[in-house]
Amino acid sequence: MSALHVHRFGPATGPVVLALHGVTGHGKHWENLATRYLPEIRVLAPDLRGHGRSTGLPPWNFETIVTDLIELLAAETDEPVVVVAHSFGGTCALHLAHHHPELVRRLILLEPAVALDPEWLNEIALSALISADYDSIEEARSDKLETGWGDVKPHLLDAELAEHLMPTADGRFGWRMSLPAINSYWGQLARHWVLPPAELTTVLVQAMRVDPPYVTPEFRAALTEHLGANLTVLEWDCDHMVAQTYPDETGELVRSML
Repeated sequence: MSALHVHRFGPATGPVVLALHGVTGHGKHWENLATRYLPEIRVLAPDLRGHGRSTGLPPWNFETIVTDLIELLAAETDEPVVVVAHSFGGTCALHLAHHHPELVRRLILLEPAVALDPEWLNEIALSALISADYDSIEEARSDKLETGWGDVKPHLLDAELAEHLMPTADGRFGWRMSLPAINSYWGQLARHWVLPPAELTTVLVQAMRVDPPYVTPEFRAALTEHLGANLTVLEWDCDHMVAQTYPDETGELVRSML
């Protein structure tokens, strides 16, 4: 039985799109894209280990996440899948494609967070320990708006708070996730990149308002050299939450890869 809680959208049969969320996120991030812009496509959107309603048990690393995804795909389909993946999920997708290329048919990387500065990641992890939750729902909303959600439509942010925010101790509020797992994953993002098979058709979307960039110049150059003509790079004028800011364009991109 899979360790992952899975959000399923679209028909029960047909080609599968595997949608992977970012760190601190959850699979329901993909609901608006799947239901409004890709209603005819079968989308599997798991809560990755340590996130949402999935298990929070260790080990917390890319290898374990890949094992979780292998088990999920084995239960759902006999065919390779199109993977659309955001941020930390993009790095998970790279590890899946690198180690198990037979499972991935096409790869769409939305703002993948790959091989980031260790000092910066350490600051993020320490900050999460100091300020693990919020005094109010409005404080949580403000934090989202300041950390990549500023371009996202208000009703999508409302849905995020309703799904992902939960009461903690003493009347406070926190995200539905395992803090030990999340802090371990910040460390995973300092690891050097792995690359997909050179023949794998891949799209890289970089959000050009993110500073410092999650898509570093070094990773982008390495991916470009490795994939050559099999890579398409798109630069979108938005902050980090690409699929939520540009759902129509993201939907068309996913559909084109099918």
